[in-house]
Amino acid sequence: MKTPMELKVKPIKNGTVIDHINANKALKVLKILGLPSPETGLTLAMNVQSSQMKSKDIVKIEGRELASREVDEIALISPQATINIIRDYKIIDKGKVNLLKEIKNILTCSNPNCITNTDEPVKSRFIVLNNEPLTLRCHYCERIMDQDDVETQFKLF
Repeated sequence: MKTPMELKVKPIKNGTVIDHINANKALKVLKILGLPSPETGLTLAMNVQSSQMKSKDIVKIEGRELASREVDEIALISPQATINIIRDYKIIDKGKVNLLKEIKNILTCSNPNCITNTDEPVKSRFIVLNNEPLTLRCHYCERIMDQDDVETQFKLF
């Protein structure tokens, strides 16, 4: 009996693998991370079949570990993503992104009259009302923002 051919992606020696990204969200993750860049090796897989999800995206970044702020931003785009830290071809740390209860200084309020959108030195602050679907409330003006509002802040072009 013939076995189906499998796509083999070269493992990375050191870096980060972001797995279980919602399908078609990998490009937004790259935007958050400021990638691609000429000095960073990058592997991108989109709409890959998964046993845990209908389909998913995967991003492999060679020679780079993510900052906590980057992980917090990824959680806004894909709250079930997992982060694997790779050293010498081995997973040394694996964890899920964690959507914080309060999002500080990452997003801007969609209300143009909010104090955070003025010249006042006030940093944005949102309370997470719901994870699925994502719903946030501005701490200052109480504007409700949903997943679409959040994703527009990570525009690709």
